[in-house]
Amino acid sequence: MEVSSENVALFDMDGTLCDYHGKLLMDLKKLARRGEPEITSFRNLPDYARERADAIRASIEWWANLPRLRLGWDILEVAQGLGYRIMILTQGPRKNAAAWTGKKLWIDENLGEDIDVTITRDKGLVYGKTLVDDWPEYMDRWLRWRRNGLGVMPVNAENAGYTHPQVTRYDGTNLAEVREALEQRLVLARSLEDARRKGSQLGYRVR
Repeated sequence: MEVSSENVALFDMDGTLCDYHGKLLMDLKKLARRGEPEITSFRNLPDYARERADAIRASIEWWANLPRLRLGWDILEVAQGLGYRIMILTQGPRKNAAAWTGKKLWIDENLGEDIDVTITRDKGLVYGKTLVDDWPEYMDRWLRWRRNGLGVMPVNAENAGYTHPQVTRYDGTNLAEVREALEQRLVLARSLEDARRKGSQLGYRVR
């Protein structure tokens, strides 16, 4: 399928292409002391666990060596096959320069040095037809300004119960549904481009 270079699919890293949650939970478990409750979620972490997590994430090598997450790569392969222009969109921690460096090293190793990358504090500012991201707050922020945008969300414990009319959730069993949603977004893009072209010829603007 031939598509415009503007048909950008934005891909998150942590919890989407990288198994950030699984690796951090495993490393926190190694540091747990006897009698401490098991940590299963990163929301409302106790102070001691947050300090340990910060120490773990202070390593460039930790970020650079995160394992791949199959859910995100399934979606990536479908998007590539449909002709989307793939761009990485990842959040850069405000006080952790190691994460910025480690993420770029991970990208170079797993996706190649030529792929387009945006490391940002605000994903809502970045253009794309589609955002693939596991974090509800980032997805909501991005969709707030994109009435025609498509969100695809790899399912995990952190986004359990999340729903949005523009978001297709992927749990590893419904790849055909994801493919259909991505294809329909391209159809919509083509229709909007045709309408803009005709509107321009007639002297009015189509949004």
